[in-house]
Amino acid sequence: MTHDRRLTPATDRVAHDSLRGVLDRPAYTPGFPARLAVPLADLLNAPDGRRDRQLNFGADLTVIEQRGDRTFVQASLDGYCGWLATVAITRDLPPLTHRVTAPATHIYPAPDMKRPELASLSLGARLSVSGTEGRFARLAIGGWVPLQHIGNQPATDPVPVAESLLGTPYLWGGNSRWGIDCSGLVQAALTACGIDCPGDSDLQRAAFPETRQIRRGDLLFWPGHVALAISDSRMIHATAWQMAVIHEDIGGAIARIDAAGDGPFLGAHRPPV
Repeated sequence: MTHDRRLTPATDRVAHDSLRGVLDRPAYTPGFPARLAVPLADLLNAPDGRRDRQLNFGADLTVIEQRGDRTFVQASLDGYCGWLATVAITRDLPPLTHRVTAPATHIYPAPDMKRPELASLSLGARLSVSGTEGRFARLAIGGWVPLQHIGNQPATDPVPVAESLLGTPYLWGGNSRWGIDCSGLVQAALTACGIDCPGDSDLQRAAFPETRQIRRGDLLFWPGHVALAISDSRMIHATAWQMAVIHEDIGGAIARIDAAGDGPFLGAHRPPV
């Protein structure tokens, strides 16, 4: 049986207990819970490998193996597996209460926008809020974020979430305001609405049923690429063509991508929006 490396919680040394009798490894582990403690981290395909995806602040993790300054984890959000810098994770797990709903925000040392920021967080970062003062929320780990930039309820439409990232630079494997790719944009938009969504476009295509008539909220697929329909004729996507998140006519995109030899258009799939 072939296992998708991206979704298999196992290294060459250690596998999760759920894989006993499935994968042969020298050791097995139940893993232990942890959380991303830095604003943004690359999830690598090997201890010193390339970026597959990124994780945002507050992402819940299961640790499978620690190997020096690298740790192999599985992300709770979508099951994606990979290596992180060990210093990027914490075992301090206060209850998560909010998420960042703005494209980006800052953590301040006090409830005062004139103080120098401590860090910047992207859309979708998950927070544990322990109180409020004025227009700021106090984080359980320390620091303050503007109340205007966070929420504790899911969004109702993925399109405006995606559109809040218009102009964000394209970044292969990116999942943040600082850089995002096509599947990262779709995942950010759907996750904000409480819809489970895989991290890569091929997994996203497999996750949702196909539809013949395109409507707002549908996902549009090409080989290695995905876009989000904002109507039956317009879409938003993160594209290396313009190296940014842009709007584009669906018909024009189909023709352009075909002409570039990167087609064909594979059709539309419908998340449960």
